[in-house]
Amino acid sequence: MSATATNTVDPSEIAKFEAIAAEWWDLNGKFKPLHMMNPVRLDYITRQIGAEFGLDLNSAEPFKGLRILDIGCGGGLLCEPMARLGATIVGADAAERNIPVAQVHAEQSGLQIDYRHTTAEAMAEAGEQFDVVLNMEVVEHVADPQGYLTACQQLLKPGGLHICSTINRNPKSFAMAIVGAEWVMRWLPKGTHEWAKFITPDELFKLLETAGMTPVDRKGFVFNFARFTWSISDRDLSVNYVTTAIKPPTSIKSA
Repeated sequence: MSATATNTVDPSEIAKFEAIAAEWWDLNGKFKPLHMMNPVRLDYITRQIGAEFGLDLNSAEPFKGLRILDIGCGGGLLCEPMARLGATIVGADAAERNIPVAQVHAEQSGLQIDYRHTTAEAMAEAGEQFDVVLNMEVVEHVADPQGYLTACQQLLKPGGLHICSTINRNPKSFAMAIVGAEWVMRWLPKGTHEWAKFITPDELFKLLETAGMTPVDRKGFVFNFARFTWSISDRDLSVNYVTTAIKPPTSIKSA
């Protein structure tokens, strides 16, 4: 099935992020939670890519030669460190206002990053291919998670790596991600997340498998309120979590 057979973009979700696009690089703004989480996200991402492609992470540009897509790139919080690690990086976002914010910051940082206002489906239809697709905190905002992940799979080269993070669906995630982050701490505007759209780890693994990928790892991102820091957990996937999947060298899904 072609990735363009379904439109996974949810206009109401895009509007939420367009409204706060200018705040992407404000460390104390609406994206403060992502800035706080970014070190553990980067640690997980770099380790997974390094292990899959046999790279020396201590070298100057370990990702040189890799083509990486950050789908739902926002203001470029992940694109910029990937570029510094030597990757050829494309940042794509369906929220148009995010792109100029990301472009300006990359220019100010002296980085060459290909930012595009587009969707996963459009890129898959155009035949784009990547060694790695980063899909972080996006799948809970799309209208059709299965169609969206199918498009992500089609964007991968055979043997490529897909890293996807999202939020679990349970009473604790409602308390932490919505009541805590939006209502109490006011890190995000109320209504940024919809609990019903959250996806459990088992559900996500099934979606990835149906899309034609092989899940190989999952970890939790855990926030410690006492220390006000994030960490990676092998066991606690109760709220934020991340998965790694591989597109088989000979995939049953057509690109």
